Amino acid sequence: MTLEGRVAVVTGAMQGIGAGISRVLARNGATVVLTDVSPRVEEMARAITAEGHRAEHAVMDVTKPEQVVEVMSEIEGRHGRVDILVNNAGIYPRRRLVEMDEEFLHRMFEINVFGMFRCAKAVLPGMTERGYGKIVNMSSVTGPLVGAPSGGQTAYGSTKAAVVGFTKALALETAQSGINVNCILPGYIHSPSAYGLRGSTGDSDAEEKMREFGYKIPVGRQGTPEDVGNLVLFLASDESSYLTGSEIVIDGGNILQEEYLGPYKPR
Repeated sequence: MTLEGRVAVVTGAMQGIGAGISRVLARNGATVVLTDVSPRVEEMARAITAEGHRAEHAVMDVTKPEQVVEVMSEIEGRHGRVDILVNNAGIYPRRRLVEMDEEFLHRMFEINVFGMFRCAKAVLPGMTERGYGKIVNMSSVTGPLVGAPSGGQTAYGSTKAAVVGFTKALALETAQSGINVNCILPGYIHSPSAYGLRGSTGDSDAEEKMREFGYKIPVGRQGTPEDVGNLVLFLASDESSYLTGSEIVIDGGNILQEEYLGPYKPR
């Protein structure tokens, strides 16, 4: 699969899954524009460029409609088009429903759902005019398929279920325009932002705890951001031209377990 000559925009690309996706797309020939609310996204873009690939960056807050339009327009003006949009920006704080205020709830939806609406809306006119486009939305197994017994995920799970509905409706809306819209549902992915959620008490034991946590998963490990990136690569390539409106789980078989029979051996 090659993305040579394609222009891709990845949101929430400073670290974790977004950074992994950006690396994979760039290594496979795309010119990747990494966007994030944090100016530190420039560091990741520079790291990809240092590997000999084409990467740029833009500071963009998906909760600000005018800024989204401005950044996307600037990218299209510089490159002539946006071929691929990866809607990855998202947050996942936990809070029980009875402890949740309106501000918390609105912020979750502003970033995790409405941010995708804004970014897709900004690139769709150009994609429609050219009769080509790939939109990949990041959902999660949490919400559409599973929840955590510890609770605190009602807002997050609801936003990720909304992403699935958004994907299917937009896929049908754009199917006659040469645009493919699909979503990915990651399970447990190894990322520094998840250290505390996997039992780590600090940097000293982080890798050990993350590795031990992976033994609960049938394939014996947590996923990597590049694992998700490889799936995005397929969905962003011409090889996926007959695939639209799909929701694809990538979780090492974790949600298949009706009964936990681990620990599993790493492969």
